[in-house]
Amino acid sequence: MKLEGRYIETPGFMDLHAHLREPGFEESETLATGAHAALHGGFTTVCAMPNTDPAIDTPALVKEIYARAPGWAEGGRVWPIASITRGRKGKELADLVELAEAGAVAFSDDGSPVDDPRLFRSALEYARSAGRVVIEHPQDTALSAKGVMHEGAVSARLGLPGMPAAAEETAVARDITLARMTGARLHLTHVSTAGSIELVRRAKADGVPVTCDITPHHLALTDEWVAGSRAFAWEVEDEGLRGVPYDSSTKVNPPLRTLGDVRALWAGLADGTVDAIATDHAPHASTRKDVEFDQAAFGISGLETAVPLILGGVRAGWAPLTTVIAALTTGPARVLGVELPEGDHLTIDTQAEWVVTPESFFSLGKNTPLMGRSLIGRVDIAGLGLTKRGGGQRAAEAISRR
Repeated sequence: MKLEGRYIETPGFMDLHAHLREPGFEESETLATGAHAALHGGFTTVCAMPNTDPAIDTPALVKEIYARAPGWAEGGRVWPIASITRGRKGKELADLVELAEAGAVAFSDDGSPVDDPRLFRSALEYARSAGRVVIEHPQDTALSAKGVMHEGAVSARLGLPGMPAAAEETAVARDITLARMTGARLHLTHVSTAGSIELVRRAKADGVPVTCDITPHHLALTDEWVAGSRAFAWEVEDEGLRGVPYDSSTKVNPPLRTLGDVRALWAGLADGTVDAIATDHAPHASTRKDVEFDQAAFGISGLETAVPLILGGVRAGWAPLTTVIAALTTGPARVLGVELPEGDHLTIDTQAEWVVTPESFFSLGKNTPLMGRSLIGRVDIAGLGLTKRGGGQRAAEAISRR
């Protein structure tokens, strides 16, 4: 399927990885503003990560997320992901079975990867018994240390401490080994390097129950953006497309990687190694981003710019349109072990051209290096149809127990 014609009809998208910040960080995002932004980006279902304050580590907090989530006419449905460990501190497991019964659709400590391999093994085993998938942020924090961008030629040129590809790849290798050992379902989120893609590809060929997702910003931007480039990966570098170097809106974890890594991600998407595209929507209040690069928080606000970034790679011929749509719909549902919600549908205007401005964002987080950039492709919100949102128990019952 090629990108032909102006309009595309598709099921509503499902985002496996978004930060909606509530409770605790409502100055950056709320469930209401995040769900509204999601809907305008085409995401009718959003899985909310538990790095909140307090962390979503009890059944009561899982139920509270469902209770606080906006109504079906106001935004995408919100499904909570619960913490693997209490307080996301990596010391002791949360009550995973009870969290699943309360409606948690998956388990993750996200930005705080579980460093203890014995504890992570136990998490996989309990998640298997609960019929849930573990979503892991693969990163060896000892190797990444105080890095603030990808370690390579650009970081050396800018004089910034780097995060080597090996920091991700060694964690991916460990996690795959433990998934093989336990037989539990493992999902590696925001995979960003060529080496990681190859490790997942080999593990799948060996029958390991591992899946992975990649983000729109890792599909479109390279580490040159930290140095001031504003050319997408499929564009020829143009001096007219320049931003300022050390722009903290380009600081993200995992970091923006090289062009070779970007091409490997697209190749993994095209050949089925990659199961899903997830935004890793990470909105921040300006006080956490409008500071020096090394002091800024990691993260890009990505729900509302996902569609044009992805379509850019499709136009370049880097992956078929059908593959991309599957990675936004049926792929994420398969990762969770659920059926894609029936009745959600949307229309994408593939030729709509718009400029990213703070006013164009429904998210409270305006932290994106795409500000001022002209993008092509947008969800036609008027053509979006939705089914009524199900509650926590209904979501829990929808999960397949494997």
